[in-house]
Amino acid sequence: MRIGELAAAVGVTTRTVRHYHHQGLLPEPERRPNGYREYTLRHAVVLARIRRLTELGLGLAEVRDVLAEDAGKDLVEVLTELDEDLARQEAAIRERRVRLRVLLEAEGGLPEEGPVSPQLAALFRDMAHLSDSPMAAKDREMLALIETTAGPEARDQLMGALGSALDRPGGKERALAAYALLDELVDADLADPRVEEAARALADCLPRDLLPQPLDVDPDNSFLRAFYADFAPAQAEAIRRTLRLLMEGDGP
Repeated sequence: MRIGELAAAVGVTTRTVRHYHHQGLLPEPERRPNGYREYTLRHAVVLARIRRLTELGLGLAEVRDVLAEDAGKDLVEVLTELDEDLARQEAAIRERRVRLRVLLEAEGGLPEEGPVSPQLAALFRDMAHLSDSPMAAKDREMLALIETTAGPEARDQLMGALGSALDRPGGKERALAAYALLDELVDADLADPRVEEAARALADCLPRDLLPQPLDVDPDNSFLRAFYADFAPAQAEAIRRTLRLLMEGDGP
């Protein structure tokens, strides 16, 4: 058989056959005097077996082990491991579908920041009255970033602390006032007295246990540099002062 005939008989492409040659899975056939490869029935049998194994989900390295005469694992062992891996993937897919269903059925729909946890989505709904504040919009983006990158314990602490802050008497009103002050600083000078006023207003909104311990405020911290660079200079200074106030215990 020619390579095209072999490929057609087994239901693969000639490119696939050449790839299997290159990977050492399919033996190279002898060449006829005219230079063409001459494939035998044995090549078709091996190629069909490779196709069946790959369709089950085996990688080519695993297929090579199965085909090798001195394989460290027999086919049953390889397929058992594959079945266990597929079971793990199946469980992960079920969990993801549950999370998607929660997001799709959530009251108020998806937030602008995209898929977030139900806890953060609920917090964003509580902050809906701040939707016109540019600083509040940045805060929401930062919360979504923190939730994505933080560990489960840190996320739970963050959501609990922020939820408690907003639920305190006057909590939402204090947050609204702090965001308004920060919004006003977009074109302000660093010496503007509103910088200190905004810092104290923001510190009054945030619970002391919101900050990780210890807090890294090193000026060489690359994340903090990128964080502050996203704000106007006076806004960034107000946030720096807020962090210092919280570290000194002046928060609620």
